[in-house]
Amino acid sequence: MSDQAPLRFGILGFGSFAERAILPALQQCPVAVPIALQKRTRAEAEAKAREHGIPHACTTAEDLCALPDVDAVFIVSANAAHCAETFAAARAGKHVLVEKPMACTVQEAEAMIAACAEHNVRLMVAHMIRFSPMVQRMREIVRSGVLGQIVFARADFVYDGRLSKRAWLLDRHVAGGGPVFDVGVHCLDTLRFILDDDAADVQAVLDPKPTATRTERSGHLSMRFSRGTIGSIFCSYDAPVRRKDIEIMGTEGRLRADEFTVGGITATLRIDGGKDSEPAPPREEFFDVPNLYVQEITNLVDAVRAGTPLVSPGENGLANQRILNRALEIG
Repeated sequence: MSDQAPLRFGILGFGSFAERAILPALQQCPVAVPIALQKRTRAEAEAKAREHGIPHACTTAEDLCALPDVDAVFIVSANAAHCAETFAAARAGKHVLVEKPMACTVQEAEAMIAACAEHNVRLMVAHMIRFSPMVQRMREIVRSGVLGQIVFARADFVYDGRLSKRAWLLDRHVAGGGPVFDVGVHCLDTLRFILDDDAADVQAVLDPKPTATRTERSGHLSMRFSRGTIGSIFCSYDAPVRRKDIEIMGTEGRLRADEFTVGGITATLRIDGGKDSEPAPPREEFFDVPNLYVQEITNLVDAVRAGTPLVSPGENGLANQRILNRALEIG
């Protein structure tokens, strides 16, 4: 592959999400091209490959990764498969972009990082919200100090899990965790990114309490970041509507936004300031948010071609995984 040719991707776990979001992003990305997909049955894989004009249809990660035409894989399979499929890709010399959560356990995440390092391939975790210009602006405002000391940071993500096409959504063996793993990780990673800080202490309330076979349906995480900020995350499958909002409160001002996870929209950031007795008029900033999946794919391609930093390397996924698994242990 020349430095100017698109990076050739295989998609592992070609389900409804991959078909709806990941494949279109690869098709829209000028530096990438989808050339292979994997589904569990030959008939399904070949049917989807024909439908979308994909040259190669595979039924296992090993078969897809063995294709000489494939340069990188986008792992979109169930969470429990992420580790083994990363191993298969690394052994075959393929770069890896893996969906969140990175793994089901901290040990798996550590092993994934080690395998990719051993085989000299790049490993990126798909925390695409870091590419949102609105979220990047929130990080910039926090860093500027204009909000004063950041005392509280909150992110919530809820939706109706009954509408999901993932039959394994509540299966602990396949999903690893419930909404904490599924969408709480988006909240966690975004707060960590905006604050440029890590949680030093975590508490959790999960309902129902997870068992060896079933996940929670709702979860609330409370945490204290290392610089003192109190953090809060609520995530749930038991909601009548899909809602994703975020708030950062400092001693001198506050940031608020809805739909902070979404690309392809005009997003609104609300900024409050002033004093309690003399509040300043709130103001708004507007951002054209691009397709965030295209942005993360481009970042991986740039890292492979030019050695530029990954916005969300494996180590970032591991930091999130430590907090996710701690929440399940104590919740």
